Amino acid sequence: MFSKDGMSNMIKQAQQMQEKMQRIQKEIEKLEVTGESGAGLVKVTIDGTHNCRRVEVDSSLLEDEKDMLEDLIAAAFNEAVRRIAEIQKEKIASVSSGIEIPSNFKMQF
Repeated sequence: MFSKDGMSNMIKQAQQMQEKMQRIQKEIEKLEVTGESGAGLVKVTIDGTHNCRRVEVDSSLLEDEKDMLEDLIAAAFNEAVRRIAEIQKEKIASVSSGIEIPSNFKMQF
C-alpha cells in the first residue's frame, strides 16, 4: 500500500505530467510538416492537427494522368501524417519517461 506522502507524491507527479502533456499538445498543434512523393514532385504540408495547409505540384505532373497525380497527393499527405505521428511519439516519450504509452495512443485535438 502507499503511504500518505507516497500517494501525495504520485498525485503531484501525475499533475506535472498532465501539464507537460498539455504543453506538448500545444507545441504539436503549431507544427507544420511536409510530406513528399514522386521524388519531391508533390508536396503536402499539414499542421499538427492534420489540417492540410498547402499542396505543391510540380508543373511537369500537370501533363500526366489525373489518377497518378491524385495518388501522389494522397501519398504525400500520408507521409506528412506519419511524420506528425513520429514527432508526437518522440515528444510524449520525453515526458512519460518510463511509463508505457500504448502504440495506438493519439492526442486529442
